[in-house]
Amino acid sequence: MSAAAQALRPPSRLLMLMEGRALPEFGAFLGALPLLNLAPHGDGHPVLVLPGLVTSDRTTMPLRAFLASRGYGVSGWNQGRNFGPRAGVERRMVDQVKRLADRHGRSVSLVGWSLGGLYARQLAKMLPQEVRAIITLGSPFAGDPKATNAWRLYEFVSGQKVEEAQNHATGPVSEPPPAPTTAIYSRTDGICDWRLCVEKDGPLTESIEVRASHCGLAHHPAVVYAIADRLAQREGAWKKFERAGWRAAVYREPHRP
Repeated sequence: MSAAAQALRPPSRLLMLMEGRALPEFGAFLGALPLLNLAPHGDGHPVLVLPGLVTSDRTTMPLRAFLASRGYGVSGWNQGRNFGPRAGVERRMVDQVKRLADRHGRSVSLVGWSLGGLYARQLAKMLPQEVRAIITLGSPFAGDPKATNAWRLYEFVSGQKVEEAQNHATGPVSEPPPAPTTAIYSRTDGICDWRLCVEKDGPLTESIEVRASHCGLAHHPAVVYAIADRLAQREGAWKKFERAGWRAAVYREPHRP
């Protein structure tokens, strides 16, 4: 492990306490709906939204309802609470992606929150023909998996060592998938060291920084708009997120010091 990776630490107690922002962030989402409705409409392709650790589809309902209003064929993961990659979880996700692709006759975009983003990255490597794009929200794929405040909970509920989540038959989770990939993260994340959640820069990869809590990422107005913007791109014509104009005040450059 590099010196930079070894230097990663779980977020401070202050940032953990600041996770209480998630509730007012949901209020901000509701208040911003008139503006969010100006986000581009999609082309109707299927979108699978994967929840974070110990959460369920209930936590992604606002995001899924908004994406449905933009014209997408949106689905939750339909596996109850996310207690980690227990027996059968991966197989059921693979089957679901295939069913969605067959039903719609289109490839599927994957939106994964936290642990759900780790699933999304590996699903895209397993099903390159069925996956169109990947968006991760505060997903800790890029370094020491113990640089989070949730690793002990993960080990308790999943029955697995946290290091096992970083490796897969398709390769390390840190390696980008073979489809356009957007990593959305916050430097004030109280659960994961934000550096774990930043994607390698490449022709089909990007990172978008927002000012949000970890627990509010799936309903923060800036995040929801960015997701809608990314999903609305034509298949095969993916371009990186544009920060010109008003966006520069909301979305800062991710690779600044």
